[in-house]
Amino acid sequence: MTYEQALQRLETIANRLEQGDVPIDEIARQLKEAQQLVKLCRDQLTAADEAIAQLNKEQEK
Repeated sequence: MTYEQALQRLETIANRLEQGDVPIDEIARQLKEAQQLVKLCRDQLTAADEAIAQLNKEQEK
């Protein structure tokens, strides 16, 4: 899943939860999915940040 896809899914989940559109028995599942998506996004941002830092180091040489 790409960063953009994960972010889109997170927005969908957040909107549904804010609107009260999620049945009570599904809230826990939606929150768990949201946590996994946040981790995926965080990991991808960290990897991109590290790649950029590496490129900057290589350019300085």
